[in-house]
Amino acid sequence: QLQLVESGGGLVQPGGSLRLSCAASGFTLDYYAIGWVRQAPGKEREGVSCISSSGGSTNYADSLKGRFTISRDNAMNRVYLQINTLKPEDTAVYYCAAAYSFDSMCSITLGPYDYWGQGTQVTVSS
Repeated sequence: QLQLVESGGGLVQPGGSLRLSCAASGFTLDYYAIGWVRQAPGKEREGVSCISSSGGSTNYADSLKGRFTISRDNAMNRVYLQINTLKPEDTAVYYCAAAYSFDSMCSITLGPYDYWGQGTQVTVSS
């Protein structure tokens, strides 16, 4: 079965950190650009970050720069999203998504993607 599976979410206090993981099964991520998208309760989905298939290009939503870091380990077939200095407004379901692409750059977008994960919940609260 071809799928993406996110993990690493949870309940964390403001100021804390989390590392979200996106693992692919049934296919290799080598040829896919990866995006992270989040959806907060009652809000529209929001593009968070992306990384090109080679890992040579990354992008972040302007409001999130400096706290979020995307990376990939193609040998492990995983992509990571490190989130530091978490804020209550970061509370959301975080999704990873894969788009078949050999572009050297990536763009933060809500789609189209070839695969989506089921999401992992991040809750920031004291």
